[in-house]
Amino acid sequence: MRTELCRKLGIEFPIFAFSHCRDVVAAVSRAGGFGVLGLNGFLPEQCETALTWVDEHVGDKPYGIDIVIPGKYEGKGEMDPAKLEQQLNAMIPPEHRAFADKILADHSVPRLPEGEKLNVLLGWTAATATPLLRMGLKHDKVRLIANALGTPPADIVQEIHQTGRLVAALCGSAKQALAHQAAGVDVVIAQGYEGGGHTGEIGSVVLWPEVINAVAPTPVLAAGGIGSGAQIAAALAMGAQGVWTGSLWLTTQESDLTPVQKDLLLNAGSRDTVRSRSFTGKTARMLRNDWTEAWEAPEAPKPLGMPLQGMVTADAMARMHRYADKARDVMFNPAGQIVGQINAMRPVKATMRQLVDEYFEAIERLQRLTGDAAE
Repeated sequence: MRTELCRKLGIEFPIFAFSHCRDVVAAVSRAGGFGVLGLNGFLPEQCETALTWVDEHVGDKPYGIDIVIPGKYEGKGEMDPAKLEQQLNAMIPPEHRAFADKILADHSVPRLPEGEKLNVLLGWTAATATPLLRMGLKHDKVRLIANALGTPPADIVQEIHQTGRLVAALCGSAKQALAHQAAGVDVVIAQGYEGGGHTGEIGSVVLWPEVINAVAPTPVLAAGGIGSGAQIAAALAMGAQGVWTGSLWLTTQESDLTPVQKDLLLNAGSRDTVRSRSFTGKTARMLRNDWTEAWEAPEAPKPLGMPLQGMVTADAMARMHRYADKARDVMFNPAGQIVGQINAMRPVKATMRQLVDEYFEAIERLQRLTGDAAE
């Protein structure tokens, strides 16, 4: 199960786990995988605190970070966050904020306390993601930096490479993968339609071999719909050097999601997700609920592009998290179709052990088939 990428990063298993939760990241890396901390949404001071904590709890294991610098977004080129926020705020039609506020008001979700600071731009721009990246580069145990949307800017790739670290980037097509490779990306993450969060139009089983063949010998991680060791075996059989997982870790005991969110995820089926632009402005897969349905209604305003839609929904997401019990039916829950197979809350270590055991069971099944054919 140990691939060349495992050897390069010094890990036991080619299981990469994306999470916004520091506890999950540290636990996965301690268990022999590779935890990746999603920094989008962190304020700079929160980012430094989280990275320091992971350093202290990961032992001598490496981990990674994930940032978001989209290839295309409104306001691209402006690197002063304050100026960018002012510029973008002027572009948001009042009816979008009013529509978002009405959805929450209809569900009796309270407003935030007066004067509470909001991170309205999150990390959706180069101006806000670059400072988070540079904080990550100060931490020696961070060995890989992934960009979740689009090909990383050339100066970012160069800056990361100068520190001796690897650059990864997600894609949803072979064309995007080739653009990543041409930009010097070291690891391409091919995420299929089934995946949670931002996804493309091509299913995993079709996408993975297309990307693997297109960018060979650049290593590829398979993503989208992975929740078992058998699926890991299938990805490696196609030529992937590992798997990139996300939804699988949302309901682990270490996850810092609210109990309401975990309950919704544990009780969801594979048909309960929808791809929607209603939260970030780019198509992302999440649990279907009253919020996603409202933005699909004929009278709803059309979701804005990134990061404008995220600025519209920043207040809503903060209120949903703070008042989770009230926001149950409008909660933002990004998750892939594999959510239908996630029905128990277990420790990260137990989940890792099960993935490895299932992987070897799948390999043994194939070996038995090979033996039967030979006879």
